Amino acid sequence: MSSNVHYIPYGKTGYFNQLVIDFLGEHPNIRPFYSYSPLKPDFEAAIRAKQQQPMNRELLVSALQQQYAGLEQDTAVQNNISSLLQPGTFTVCTAHQPNIFTGYLYFVYKILQTVKLAGELKQQYPQYNFVPVYYMGSEDNDLDELGSIYLDGKTITWQTGQKGAVGRMRPEGLEALIEQVQYGIGYGEYAEELIALLKQAYLEQENIQDATLFLVNQLFGKYGLIVLVPDNPAFKKQLIPIMEEELWHHTSQGIVAKTIAQISQHYKVQANPREINLFYLAAGIRERIVKTGDKWEVLNTNLSFTAAELKKELHEHPERFSPNVILRGILQETILPNLAFIGGGGEIAYWLELKQLFAHHQVPFPILLLRNSFLFVDSASSERLQKLGLTATSLFEDTETLVNNFVQEHTNAALCLKEEYAAIEKLFDELEAKAKSIDITLVASNASERKKAVKSIGKLEHKFLKAEKKKFAWQTEQIWQLKQRLFPADSLQERKENFMPWYVKEGPAFFDRILAATIPVTDQFCIVVEE
Repeated sequence: MSSNVHYIPYGKTGYFNQLVIDFLGEHPNIRPFYSYSPLKPDFEAAIRAKQQQPMNRELLVSALQQQYAGLEQDTAVQNNISSLLQPGTFTVCTAHQPNIFTGYLYFVYKILQTVKLAGELKQQYPQYNFVPVYYMGSEDNDLDELGSIYLDGKTITWQTGQKGAVGRMRPEGLEALIEQVQYGIGYGEYAEELIALLKQAYLEQENIQDATLFLVNQLFGKYGLIVLVPDNPAFKKQLIPIMEEELWHHTSQGIVAKTIAQISQHYKVQANPREINLFYLAAGIRERIVKTGDKWEVLNTNLSFTAAELKKELHEHPERFSPNVILRGILQETILPNLAFIGGGGEIAYWLELKQLFAHHQVPFPILLLRNSFLFVDSASSERLQKLGLTATSLFEDTETLVNNFVQEHTNAALCLKEEYAAIEKLFDELEAKAKSIDITLVASNASERKKAVKSIGKLEHKFLKAEKKKFAWQTEQIWQLKQRLFPADSLQERKENFMPWYVKEGPAFFDRILAATIPVTDQFCIVVEE
C-alpha cells in the first residue's frame, strides 16, 4: 500500500501540553531535570555511564531464558537474549501495561520505535550491540483502563471480578470479547489469522502477562524484540537494598518532593510520591504499604508486619513487593543495561521528577525520548481531503476554525470586514481629535461609542459568515465527518483506536509501514496518508 508521509511539529498539533513542548525544546525551566538532549542525545556518554554500573547480565539472561521457555522464538530473539551476556550489548526500552489485545495504537508505535532506534544505533556504533526491549508493567492494577479497547466506534470491556495485579489475572471470560472483536474488525485478508492468534494468546495461557508475552512475541519477535516481565523474584531481589531504604527511611518522598516543588512552579505535576512507594503483591492483592506506629500495614487487608517480620518477608519473598511509579524506573534500570527510555508525554512527565532519586541510588539516568505519534489517514478520507482542497496538516486545526477558514477561502463574498473596521477606527480617531478640542471629558464617551461600533461590526461579520456557511453545507458536513473519523471523541487516533482494524487488512505490512515512517529521535508528529 502506497502512502504519502507528512510531518508537523508537536507544538503545532494542539494535543501536547507545554511541559512536553518545553522538554523537546530544552527550555531552561525544565532542562535541569533530565540528563541528555531529547533531540541530540549523547549515546556515547550514556554508554560510558552504563558501563560504570554493576550489572548482573547472567541473571538477566537466565531469567529471560526461563521466561521464554516453551515459547516459539525467532532466531533474532534468541540471538538478542544471548548477546546480553556481552558487556558491549545495551538495550533501548519502552514500557507499557498489559492492556488486553494491546490496548491503544500507540502501544505498537512505542515498540516499533525501540526496534528502529536499536537498528540505527547499531549502524552508528557497530562495535556495540543494541537490543529493543518491551518492559511489561504487568503489576498495574488499573483494570478500568487495561480491560477495555475501542473498536468499530464502541468500547469493549472485559467484565471480571478479579482484583490485584492485572498481569496475574486469569484470562477468564475473554472468549466472548474475542467474538466481539471478530465482529468489530470485519473481513480482511488477515482477520482469520489475527483471531486465531488472540485465541492462542488469551484462551491458552495461564494469565494476562503470559498472554501479552505470547501475543507481543508473535507480532514483533521477527524484529528481535525482547519482552521483559519484571514480576520475577530474581529481578526484585536486586532491588532489596533500595526497597529496604524505602520501607525504613522513606527516602524517595523527600528527594522527589524537592524536585516537584521546582517543577510545579511552571508545570502541572504528573505523580506525587508517598511516604512508602511500594505495594504489597499477592493473589488478588496489590495494595499500598503504610507505616502505622511501629508496624507496616497493607491497606484494605488484615496484613501487618513488625520490623523483623517485614525484613524477613522482603528477603524471602521480594516478588511480593511492587514499586509504584516513583520506583518503577529504578527497577527497570537496575535490571537492564539500558541507554534510552521511550515514553509518551505522561511518562516523560513523571520521569522528569526522578533524576535526583536516580543519582541518590547511583543508578544512571537514561536518555528520555518522546514516543513517535502517528495519524493514519485512510484512502477514503484522503480522497475527501483532496476534493475539499485541504492539507493533511490542516486537520489539526479546531473543526470550527477549519470550517470557517474553508468558507472564507472559497466564498465570493467579502466576509472579512477589514476595510469597514479601518473606516470605523479612522472615523473615531477624527471624532476623538474633535472631542479633545471641545471638552477633554468627551474623549471617554468617544471611546465608549468606538467600542460599541467595533462590536457591532463584529456581530455583522459573524452573521455574514454564518449565512455564507449555509451555502457550504455539504463541505461543512464532510469536514466534520473527517474530523470525527480521524480524531475519535476529539482525541488523537492513537489514544483511542486499536491496531487490529489496520492489521486485518495489511497484516505485518502495517508494522513495516510504521517502521518506515518512524524517526526514533524527533520533535515531529507523523501523518501517513494512503493514496
